[in-house]
Amino acid sequence: MEYTIQKLAAIAGISTRTLRYYDEIGILKPARINSSGYRIYGPFEVDRLQQILFYRELGVSLDQIKNIITDSSFDGANALREHRQKLLEKRKQLDILIANVEKTIANTEGRIKMSTKEKFEGFKKKMIEDNEKKYGKEIRNQYGNETVEKSNAKLMNMTQEQYEEVTALAEQVAKTLAEAFQTGDPAGELAQKTAELHMQWLSYYWEQYSKEAHAGLAQMYVDDERFTAYYDKEQPGTAEFLRDAIFIFTGTKK
Repeated sequence: MEYTIQKLAAIAGISTRTLRYYDEIGILKPARINSSGYRIYGPFEVDRLQQILFYRELGVSLDQIKNIITDSSFDGANALREHRQKLLEKRKQLDILIANVEKTIANTEGRIKMSTKEKFEGFKKKMIEDNEKKYGKEIRNQYGNETVEKSNAKLMNMTQEQYEEVTALAEQVAKTLAEAFQTGDPAGELAQKTAELHMQWLSYYWEQYSKEAHAGLAQMYVDDERFTAYYDKEQPGTAEFLRDAIFIFTGTKK
């Protein structure tokens, strides 16, 4: 069965503008253009769009999706199995948050009494699971299982006040980094302030801070494309800028 761009967009719940953009960037071309100049999509394109939307739901960038699905070794069936596993993980995380909300409702209604620790337990568990899923293998290879487990335990034992402090600090790091990047000087005052704030942020998670480990993490931000994508999402080159600022701050490299 074939579909016009309007029909496929309506079925998929997206706009025709999105489909046109996917065509422009080469991630989803129509099967053909009919005599009236309309884009026509067939079964292959329908399946490809489904894959794209699955990856988008999981937070994968369009550039990464294009690289994945245009690779000659791409296996659609295996990709679906991977989607299923990731969705199950996402459901598990949502279940934790739902359970936390239900307990909070019961606490509000006076049926149970939640401790401050319990109120934030779901959020902290989700943070740990998210980090493990995204970066667990690399972090464990870099620092060892014991270090990672101690860091996770430190997060779970945070008080409400500490949790709020580290959340605010993360926002301050991002804001100062964006301002520092505009100066173009990793040795400048703003960049070095960013590196210091980053050190303070790490201290909430690390059992023991060291300049060498700080520099090693900064290098990972550049070496691992997922870290790079996170820091470069607003301004390309931000990950390298932060790495250089931390190198200067720690005195470990240039």
